[in-house]
Amino acid sequence: MRWKQLFTPTASLEPDEAKFFIAAHAEGSYTLLDVRQPNEYEKEHLPGAILIPLPDLADSFSRLDPSKPILIY
Repeated sequence: MRWKQLFTPTASLEPDEAKFFIAAHAEGSYTLLDVRQPNEYEKEHLPGAILIPLPDLADSFSRLDPSKPILIY
């Protein structure tokens, strides 16, 4: 486990703030991460979102680009 990441400050965004962020940034300049279960993702997800279910997240950090902001829902 990456203990340092547990103590790294993060910002929370309200839904309207997240919409503004997405609208103000080019696709590909950030990662939109869906941490729900696959069946939830298949039913509906935000365009451009990638799926990494929350239970798999700790083992999937290598799939994320640390140089880009990550919006998680």
